[in-house]
Amino acid sequence: MRENTVKIGLMGLGTVGTGVVRIVQGHQEDLQKQTGLAIEIAKVLVKNAEKERNISLDDDILTTDPADLVENPDIDVIVEVIGGINPTKQYMLQALENGKHIVTANKDLMALHGAEILSKAQEKGCDVFYEASVGGGIPILRALVEGFSSDRITKMMGIVNGTTNYIMTKMSKEGADYAEVLKEAQELGYAESDPTADVEGHDAARKMAILGTLGFHVDMNLDDVDCEGISRVSAEDIAHAKQLGYEIKLLGIAQRDGELIDVSVQPTLVARSHPLASVNGVFNAVYVHGEAVGETMFYGPGAGELPTATAVVSDLVTVVKNKKLGVNGRGSVAPYKEKHLKTDDQIVSKYFLRLIVDDKRGVLAQITRILADHDVSLEQVLQQPYNDGKQSEIILVTHQASRKNIFDVRKLFEEIDSVYEVKSLYRVEGGEE
Repeated sequence: MRENTVKIGLMGLGTVGTGVVRIVQGHQEDLQKQTGLAIEIAKVLVKNAEKERNISLDDDILTTDPADLVENPDIDVIVEVIGGINPTKQYMLQALENGKHIVTANKDLMALHGAEILSKAQEKGCDVFYEASVGGGIPILRALVEGFSSDRITKMMGIVNGTTNYIMTKMSKEGADYAEVLKEAQELGYAESDPTADVEGHDAARKMAILGTLGFHVDMNLDDVDCEGISRVSAEDIAHAKQLGYEIKLLGIAQRDGELIDVSVQPTLVARSHPLASVNGVFNAVYVHGEAVGETMFYGPGAGELPTATAVVSDLVTVVKNKKLGVNGRGSVAPYKEKHLKTDDQIVSKYFLRLIVDDKRGVLAQITRILADHDVSLEQVLQQPYNDGKQSEIILVTHQASRKNIFDVRKLFEEIDSVYEVKSLYRVEGGEE
């Protein structure tokens, strides 16, 4: 750091990188007042230095060589917004080895290798901040690290993927089918041409791994997150959920009971009385329950150039303030607790089941007997004609039951002749107890 200036190496000049440049250039006076130092973008790593861009940068700032940032002794902070795992991980570790602080929006990297990167940062006395990796412009990670530092978090539940929330909202409001809404989302640019990472829950699972790591202080790996996407959710499922007083959302859920933890991403029926049920469109929200504070919720835009860039620059301001105070590296805490994951018989929730059955006497009694034999009781039951009255549709909402028992029940339902098909099985949050 020069006496009055902090020099930044920016990796990536796409949507978010461009937003970072706009904010740093346009808010220079505010940033200097907040930090007491000027913030200068000294180098920007790009794939093509000759490409036309809609922002103003001197030609000598652009480079295609990462060493111009990572090995440059004049650069104090690396801001990484190129994404991906390799070679980005190597850039980050080498930058830390050289004593540079890191600000990143890379959820994939932090979900898979966050513990390693944070450990290296502790070793080298460097800051690593990654607020923009979860929830775009929502300051959820800072809240977990600082706002809940004196509390113990017991549950985090959130809508952390705007694409799937847009799709579920459109299906709910218009009664449209999944494939139809997905195509529209792709045409509007909300969904990628290959939407797998979003619609199968992989993007949300990475974010929940990060939240689980920070909230519970354990090394939560992506493989620890049970993941199911929305591609099998039908307009009929949503209609039945609404009839019962619920909305279906793709929820990430991280829960701690004692020292036991479970983290999952799955389509979930959310009671209309719960704040998450009214989070619509591309917005994100994360609900956090602490032992002392009780319930809180963080809501805002989950993506976009300026919301995400704002989170990145906010982290950058924190790094600069820490540097001026001489306290860099003290805020990055690597996971320090042993991880104990729940087994299926320890994961307890309410569930929604939708069955297509033979329309004949005694079928419902057979179904309820199987449920009773597996310690599953019912909160709500609907039965109505299906397939022009040739069959019946039975919709069940259970009381609290173990995941193991519910899965065992589903397996038995699939094996008995009177049940034609188990159409749907979803977790339920909220509603009557």
